[in-house]
Amino acid sequence: MSTTPAREAGRSHAPGPGVLAVTGSTGELGGRVARRLADAGVPQRLLVRAADRAPKLPGATAAVADYGDADALRAALSGVDTVFMVSAAEEADRVTRHLTFVDAAIAAGVKHLVYTSFVSAAPDSTFTLAHHHYATEQHLHASGLSHTILRDNLYLDFLPSLAVDGVIRGPAGEGRVAAVARDDVADVAVAVLGEPGRHAGQTYDLTGPFAITLEEAAATMTAVLNRPYRYEQETLQEAYASRAHYGAPAWQVDGWVSTYTAIAHGDLAEVSDRVERIAGHPPIDFAEVLRRLAPEPEV
Repeated sequence: MSTTPAREAGRSHAPGPGVLAVTGSTGELGGRVARRLADAGVPQRLLVRAADRAPKLPGATAAVADYGDADALRAALSGVDTVFMVSAAEEADRVTRHLTFVDAAIAAGVKHLVYTSFVSAAPDSTFTLAHHHYATEQHLHASGLSHTILRDNLYLDFLPSLAVDGVIRGPAGEGRVAAVARDDVADVAVAVLGEPGRHAGQTYDLTGPFAITLEEAAATMTAVLNRPYRYEQETLQEAYASRAHYGAPAWQVDGWVSTYTAIAHGDLAEVSDRVERIAGHPPIDFAEVLRRLAPEPEV
């Protein structure tokens, strides 16, 4: 864990979350957080891009705003004390959208912001998309807004999507990744949102219980899903060539390929105890994630 001093610029913050807003409730992580809060009876405001897409949860209201629309964000966040900010989709203007959100939160009077970042966020991260998170973190640190940063590793839930026709291909070599389950990140987020003052100024690395190679991930998928999977090493040149047919912009292909090279370089291998210490339970492993993802058997 790394810790960053809070710069509250004289702003006080109540021990509890006060009025709470959650972004990303239509997605995998934000949806988990919103459902957990609803199950606990916590009122919340769900920030969505379309009102009809907001999940119907007890105690939840919807406010419409896009990360790039400063005026709509200020209105949606008016009266909010604590906000959970899920990082935006991977887009060319992602950093601009993040900074717009943070500035709108400050203008609206938000007292504390919880942001989902990435474990290797740095200006020279191997994983190129982590540069976006670093820029957002730096803006938060300089903003004077009380905040907590959750630096998530790759999601265990995401690893199966790396396989195409049963094969995970990429230049990861024998590197290891301490990937974390979205369920565990959501549990940490809910704990932090419940006591934002206690976690002000903190940056938490969130990982699974151990680091695995992609060959081990494929073997686990084979065992749990009862279908054959394997990992196939690619050179850097092969990795770019095999992804060229998607026609994606260069920055996005760089992000895809550098996911693997970050694993190869050991950037994602360090295991943290923060899930257990904050959520109060050990993180789940890849096999358990796969079992939870598997459809219920027909009867």
